[in-house]
Parts: sequence; structure tokens; C-alpha cells
Amino acid sequence: MFQLISDGGCDFTKEEVQKHNIDIIPFYVMLDGNTYLKEGVDITKDEYFKRLKEDKNLFPKTAQPNPQDYVDIYTPHLKAGKDIISLTISSKFSGTYNSATLAASMVKEDYPDRTIIVIDSLNCAIGQGLILKEMIKMRDKGFSITKTAELAEEIIKTVKIYFSLDTLEYLKKGGRVGPTTALVGGLLGLRPILHIVDGAVEQLDSVRGKDRVLALIEEGIVAALKDEVQNINLSVGHILREEDAVNFKASLEKSLGTKIENPVVEVGATIGTHAGPGALAIAYCKKYETFVK
Repeated sequence: MFQLISDGGCDFTKEEVQKHNIDIIPFYVMLDGNTYLKEGVDITKDEYFKRLKEDKNLFPKTAQPNPQDYVDIYTPHLKAGKDIISLTISSKFSGTYNSATLAASMVKEDYPDRTIIVIDSLNCAIGQGLILKEMIKMRDKGFSITKTAELAEEIIKTVKIYFSLDTLEYLKKGGRVGPTTALVGGLLGLRPILHIVDGAVEQLDSVRGKDRVLALIEEGIVAALKDEVQNINLSVGHILREEDAVNFKASLEKSLGTKIENPVVEVGATIGTHAGPGALAIAYCKKYETFVK
């Protein structure tokens, strides 16, 4: 059996990490301009976003895991005779894929008989998490490392993720939208709907009113999935918006006529720094079984 490793972009809880015997390599966040903290190790998601919400002048920075972070996690598994699949956040968001790949080349000389496969999820947050969940199921079913990686690449092509934001302010701070766009959006009460296309974030629409945003997203998802919902894995995530996320999940279950097995997820700092408190996300992908012949 091989070892599954992911960066913190997958938004797995500590309980999930332990249950599924995977390793998470956290991102770094900086709040005071000087000290980088490991997300989920030195600071929790709740602490991070509460500080962000309470201090409107605070604009934290995030940093990717470095190659040595990966070497430190890779090495014990390689010593134990295990091969590795390392899943990363989209290479268009972060240099984590490069860190994971460089680390693999650094340890290869000492462990020439071991295999390390690094996979770019072309996604983030709950979208990346769904890919990892499907890989866990394949590993636990006894799939080989090469077959798991091959099917993961097929699953990645099917992932769709949509974000509803409470404000454009954090996108403005991060340089993702201009100050004029943010100002006009705020004055008009517009809430952007973002999605990921080929590994990069794009704006899909802007809608006035929180309820209308969620209704529009739900309508689009139901239209896309109504004929193959049994083949789909879904997940709902949020940032300090748990009640809305739970209600949205329940509404979506009713509209689709199926239960969403994944619990509501708290999105982490990697994406949350740009999305900000109040964001809500929905992601889905095809289950690995749909590709098994």
C-alpha cells in the first residue's frame, strides 16, 4: 500500500487525517508582518478568520510549504518501503507543486527503488478535498499506485467548484479585482460567484442579494447533475458561515433527491485569505467508479 500526502489546500480535518492515515503538509500564514505560522498547527482556521473579521485593516499573507517540508514527510515513508502519491493545490494558485516535485527529486537518489508521483489537482479547498477522498477510496480498495494516479487525473477533469463571496474587499486587497470594481460592487450589494477553470479562478457572475446567489448556484448544480447524481461526490464548504452552509446543503439534498455524505467543511486560509469571511463554496466531481471498466 502506498502513502497519500496532500498540502493543506484540501481542507481536511485532523479527524479525517487520522481516520484515513494520510499526511497533510500545511501552508504558512503571516498575521503580524514578521512571523509565519503553520496553519492547523500553530493557528486554527477559526482563530485565523476571527482575527481577519475583527480587524478590517489586517491583511495576512500566505506562503507555500517549501521543499524541505516535503522531504521531512516523504523520508520516513520511503525508509519504511512505501511509495507515495503527493496531491497539491492548483499550480496556478501556488508554487506548492514545484516544492513537492523538487523534494521528490531530492530524495530520489537515496531511494531509487521507490516511486513518488506528484499530482497537480488544478483545484483547491473542497474541490481538492474531493479528489483526495476518491484517491483514499481507491487506495483502500487495493488499487495500485499507478492506477490510482491514472484515475485521479480523470477525476480532476470532472471537478467543478463554485464560490459565493460576502464581499469583494478581500479580492481587492489581494489585487484580484480593482478598487473601483470593489466599490461599485459594494454600493450595489453585488455578490460575486466565482468558479475554477483550468486551475485558475474566474468570475462567473455577480448577483444582488445573498439568497439569490445561493438559489442561482443551486439551480445550476441541479440542472447539471439531475441525470447522474448517483455518480457524483459533492461537498459544501464555508468561512464563518456554518448555518448558511448547513441550510444550503439540506436544500441541495432535497432538490437533488439524494443525501450528500460529506460533512460541511470549514475552508482554510489558503483560499480564505482572498475569499474572506462569509464565503460559501460547493464542489462536485465524478466518483472513481465511473472510470473503472
